[in-house]
Amino acid sequence: MTAAFDDWMKTVQAGSENDLSGFLPAATATPTKLHEAMRYALLGGGKRVRPLLAYAAGALFDADAAIVARAAAAVEMIHAYSLVHDDMPCMDDDALRRGKPTVHIAYDEATALLVGDALQSQAFVVLAEADINIIPPARLAAMFKVLAHASGSAGMCGGQAIDLDSVGLSLSLAQLEQMHQLKTGALLRAAVVLGALAGKDLNAAEMAALDKYSRAIGLAFQVVDDVLDATADSATLGKTAGKDAADNKPTYVSILGLEPSRALAETLRLEAHAALAPFGDKALRLRELADLIVQRKA
Repeated sequence: MTAAFDDWMKTVQAGSENDLSGFLPAATATPTKLHEAMRYALLGGGKRVRPLLAYAAGALFDADAAIVARAAAAVEMIHAYSLVHDDMPCMDDDALRRGKPTVHIAYDEATALLVGDALQSQAFVVLAEADINIIPPARLAAMFKVLAHASGSAGMCGGQAIDLDSVGLSLSLAQLEQMHQLKTGALLRAAVVLGALAGKDLNAAEMAALDKYSRAIGLAFQVVDDVLDATADSATLGKTAGKDAADNKPTYVSILGLEPSRALAETLRLEAHAALAPFGDKALRLRELADLIVQRKA
C-alpha cells in the first residue's frame, strides 16, 4: 500500500464517518433507543470498503463530491443493516461484530430488527435529498434502482436466502459463486456504479467494464473472507473466527482448499485490474482497492 493511497483512504474513511453521522437522526431524537442503536450499528467501525469504492468510481467521471457522499452513505447504510440482521439468532447468530457486541446483544432482538429496517429506509432518504440542481432527476432515479435492486431478492437478500438454505449442503463452485455474487458482490457493484453515476450517465462500454471489475472484486472479497475465517483469530477479524466451519457452511476453502483459494483471489485481482484498462490512470484508486481487498489481513 503506497503512502498516497493510505492517505487517500484515511481521508475518505474519516469523511464518510462524518457524513454517516450527519445523515442519521440524533441519538437524542425520539425514539431515542432506536436512534442510539442505529448509530451504534453504523458508526465507529468497519473498513468502509463501499464508500471507498464509490469515491474511487466517482473519480473516473469527476463526480460532484456531495452526490458521491450521499451515494457512499446510502450503500453503507444498506450494508450495515444487512450485518445487523445477519448477526441475529434467526440467521447467523453471532455475538461479535467489528470488535464489539452485535446489536441484538448490546440491545435486544426487537431493536436489532428495527435498526436494520430503519437503516434501509434511511439509505433511500439520503439519496432522495440529493440536490437535483447538481444531478439530473432521471439519473438520480437510476441510482435508486441500482441500490434497490442490489438490496433485494435479486441481490443481497437473495444471496442471504441461498446462504441460509445451504447450511450442511454440498454446493458446486458455480452455486457458491452465484450465492456470493448476490450476497456480497451485489452491494460492492452498487457502490461502484452509484459512484460512477454520480458523475455521468454510463454508456454500454463503461457499464460493462465496471461490471467486470465489480464481479472480480466481489468474488475476491468473499474468497479472502473465507480464507481469513479459516486462518485468522477473532481479535484480528473483529468477529467470530471459524464460524463458517463450525456452522457447516460451504465456503471456497471447504470446496477448493486453502492454497487454491488464495490463488483464485490473486487471479480475480488481476481480472479486476484488466477490466479497468479503458479508464487509464483515472482508475488508479479502483486498482488499489482491488489490491487492498485481496491483500487485506482482516
